[in-house]
Amino acid sequence: MEYKEIVSVTGLGGLFHLLTTKSDGAIVRNITDGSTKFISARSHNVTPLESIEVYTVEDNVRLAEVFQKMKETEANTAPVDAKASADTIKEYFTSIFPSMDMDRVYVSDMKKMLKWYQLLKDNDIVNFEAEVEEPAEESKEEE
Repeated sequence: MEYKEIVSVTGLGGLFHLLTTKSDGAIVRNITDGSTKFISARSHNVTPLESIEVYTVEDNVRLAEVFQKMKETEANTAPVDAKASADTIKEYFTSIFPSMDMDRVYVSDMKKMLKWYQLLKDNDIVNFEAEVEEPAEESKEEE
């Protein structure tokens, strides 16, 4: 299972491994408990994590870049629990990713990023370097 195969499903907590898509939905496996289910396109939106961007004061960045910064600073910065106070969570993200736009990225989004990072870490899906480097390589090829 790779980072590019991980999706978020609206209305369902946690993260899922996208197994296959169908015309009326998708089949996903919960990365926490391994249960497999059909997700109806009428009721839910399936969003790949690699397509999610985070607002910054400059250009938006991919979620993988934020996860990479979280991974890099783990040794120096104490991890923050998603249930911590709003001020603690904001302070943590300001320290690891100073260019994040704190006016447009809500604390609820930050909490979700913390939960998702922990889920990915628990399931040994922490190879974000490749995801961060790919867009740069693609833009060079286009020029």
